Amino acid sequence: MEYIPVRVSDIVRQANRDLFLPAIQREFVWGTDRIERLFDSIMADFPIGSFLYWKLEQKNKDEWPVYEFVRDFDGESPHNNSASMAGITRDITLVLDGQQRITSLNVGLRGSYRYFYYRWKHTYLYLDLLKRPIPNEENPEELTYGFSFRETGEPDPNSHQLWYRVGRILDFSEAEDAKAAEEPLTSELNEEDRQNANKLIGRLHNKIHTVTVGNYYEEKSQDYDKVLQVFVRANSAGQPLEYSDLLLATATAQWDTLDARSEIHGFTDVLNETGHGYRFGKDFVLKACLYLTADLPVQYKVKNFTRPNLRKIEENWQTIKDALSLTVRLISRFGFHSKNIVAPLVLLPVAYYLMKRGNMSFDSSSAAADADAQITIRKWFTFVTLKNALGGSTDTKLTRMRDLLRTADSAGGFPADVLYTSLEIEPQLNDNEIESFLTYGYQGRYTNLILSLLYPDRDWSASQFHEDHIFPKSEFTVRSMRKRGYDDATIRSYMEKFNSVPNLQLITDSENLSKNATPFDQWLATRDTAFKSRHLIPELDDYSFDAFEEFFMSRRQLIASLLRGLE
Repeated sequence: MEYIPVRVSDIVRQANRDLFLPAIQREFVWGTDRIERLFDSIMADFPIGSFLYWKLEQKNKDEWPVYEFVRDFDGESPHNNSASMAGITRDITLVLDGQQRITSLNVGLRGSYRYFYYRWKHTYLYLDLLKRPIPNEENPEELTYGFSFRETGEPDPNSHQLWYRVGRILDFSEAEDAKAAEEPLTSELNEEDRQNANKLIGRLHNKIHTVTVGNYYEEKSQDYDKVLQVFVRANSAGQPLEYSDLLLATATAQWDTLDARSEIHGFTDVLNETGHGYRFGKDFVLKACLYLTADLPVQYKVKNFTRPNLRKIEENWQTIKDALSLTVRLISRFGFHSKNIVAPLVLLPVAYYLMKRGNMSFDSSSAAADADAQITIRKWFTFVTLKNALGGSTDTKLTRMRDLLRTADSAGGFPADVLYTSLEIEPQLNDNEIESFLTYGYQGRYTNLILSLLYPDRDWSASQFHEDHIFPKSEFTVRSMRKRGYDDATIRSYMEKFNSVPNLQLITDSENLSKNATPFDQWLATRDTAFKSRHLIPELDDYSFDAFEEFFMSRRQLIASLLRGLE
């Protein structure tokens, strides 16, 4: 294997001209801190690793989908643009390993980084020319040089800074010219600061234009299977790829009229913007493509994404989108959101049923048959999720349910009983399950779902609801309870209970903000008359902190009774 040395200026000059990305690459995921650290490593003479290129011959360049490196990263639209190969009559190079680093160099030197932190910020990479590059021996993780993404080059108030836009270094072939261009600013500095600024400009120029910062190996095989193996091995030690990234490459190359990558990325974004938001991944959408297309195997394996199967998915794509969109709109109406959709694959049988039913306005229908089916779907989804019914052998169970749904009469309602039997579960919760659910803690995997069951008549579309400690969390400290005169046994009991379901409720974001750490007895006095029944609050004579144990046990019984009655 021959490794070829490369300079930073070579890399950024070739990006999107000779260097491109294959569809199998994930998108850019580095934050500003990682980019700053990369530039700091270059300035400090630390190695930044090697790169793996694939030389794609000109005769084969139209067989594979190709994408550009990001130059101006935008957190609202992070996807890579397709690269046009029209007019290119030479071999091109695709990057198999090193995309995050090359994109970071491109963003830092030629582009910008837009992200949200309290507000949207459009930033550029700067270097503080007045910072002394002194390594911190006690904390080697601390940056040696003053790289920072900033909106402007204006110094922070009351700070001794001189910010240099890093990308300016590309404008000069000679370091002395780069220094001379900054003389209007550096000439006003004292001698020590001026020397430091000129030294940093010179060093930056040297590291970008002269020094070879890494090496690349070029794979020349035109065998796509071999290249895929090389890619997987090269990336196995880095950030894990979603399996969908590899499958999307295959799909993109073999769809006839649509760009699979663009379609699936875009549709995943649309799903995640439904209601108050979700976190479905591309893997979920691709799995649905298999599940909702007739006669395709469910297993999520490369061998199932053959050319004939992909053509079937492409032909069925609009139907798949319609069924998944309807399903997500429906569960959003039910109050299921990103925090309580803990098993997304449970949605696939629902989507299959809705696709077969064919009524794309089912989620808003008030017809008696549709309303009954909606109630049944909600209960089925809840029980299957809480009981972790897919568990192991997920594909086998999903396939079995799809076969049952295929032969069921969709006009007769959602066949929940048949599916319960297939999954070998009962449509109710037993005492052991309920006891377990009541121990779930604040923001646990299933906690939000359990709490949502306490509000069967709530309009979930109106607001976002937060998990909230009924008796405020801030009151449960050993120090404060000792001040109250509680003995060790009482303190231990309080600490064991306060963070679990009986002391939790779902309230709106505005309620949560106004409640803050107000003691519960004081907060309760400000609530409307239906508050207690709405939140399953027991009727007690005392709601002070001293009565927490009684409150906890009483509400625990109320919740257990409600869960026991679900069917």
